[in-house]
Amino acid sequence: MKIVILDGYTENPGDLSWEGFEQLGELTVYDRTEPGEIVSRIGDAEAVIINKCPITAATMDACPELRYVGVLATGYNVVDVAAAKERHIAVTNIPTYGTTAVAQMVFAHLLAICQHVEAHSQAVHEGEWNRNPDWCFWNYPLVELAGKTMGIVGFGRIGQTVAGIARALGMNVLAYDHHETETGRALAQYVSLEELLSRSDVVSMHCPLFPETERMINRETIARMKDGVYFINTSRGQLVDEQALADALNSGKVAHAGLDVVYTEPIRTDNPLLKARNCFITPHIAWAPKESRKRLMDIAVDNLAKFAAGTPVNVVNR
Repeated sequence: MKIVILDGYTENPGDLSWEGFEQLGELTVYDRTEPGEIVSRIGDAEAVIINKCPITAATMDACPELRYVGVLATGYNVVDVAAAKERHIAVTNIPTYGTTAVAQMVFAHLLAICQHVEAHSQAVHEGEWNRNPDWCFWNYPLVELAGKTMGIVGFGRIGQTVAGIARALGMNVLAYDHHETETGRALAQYVSLEELLSRSDVVSMHCPLFPETERMINRETIARMKDGVYFINTSRGQLVDEQALADALNSGKVAHAGLDVVYTEPIRTDNPLLKARNCFITPHIAWAPKESRKRLMDIAVDNLAKFAAGTPVNVVNR
């Protein structure tokens, strides 16, 4: 089996191994592939592995040997899955690899907002503590999370892991999800979205992107939030009306935001959040600890191995 990896660098910048794929067939790896190079690089390969390279119906028609598309991510909107199904091409994703890593990033952002460790460390290195007349100082308000309420929008695996950490920190947890479970009830109180927004000190987004969830955080829903709320998004940037959030940050309605995702990635230079007050933005790296990427790699190899064996798993277009 010929296997082509079109954009492998983000998953494996050199600290992991492609050996698992090498054992399954004749492997060619490209760090990055421009859209105009996709068809020629796939060529007569039967399997293509991608992260963000788009695989369209036209690409499938131009690569008639293609039988498998493996996405190195949970989201698979870069593939025309309906066209793939019509052409009997299996599309697989990686559903569960980054749960703990993403939950950890939620609290990296939240603790950055509450403690400002980096800013205070920089002030110390710049001599501000040495010059200070008192035995300590702080340049930003410090916030204790115990007793605060976290509202989690979307209460699947990641949302529930976030809830467990929040409870360990002494927070109260509210959850909104269309599908309530007993596991979820053990971790949080299910409420309506409107009640969650109105009661939460911290709102954390963990729902998938569907037409009905696009820009669900907008001027109307922000207006329902508490004044001075903290807003965290490690899910999908398209869940948020970015101009509305920027305006809320600049007015103080939203006190701080911690974002690992934005609407268009990489971020555009005209994104209003770049100039908004009190907005932490990281470059979509919640998924990226080495341990998490190793799990992703192992699952991706297993997906292709099981497809080759006639027992496919994690197929999103059956």
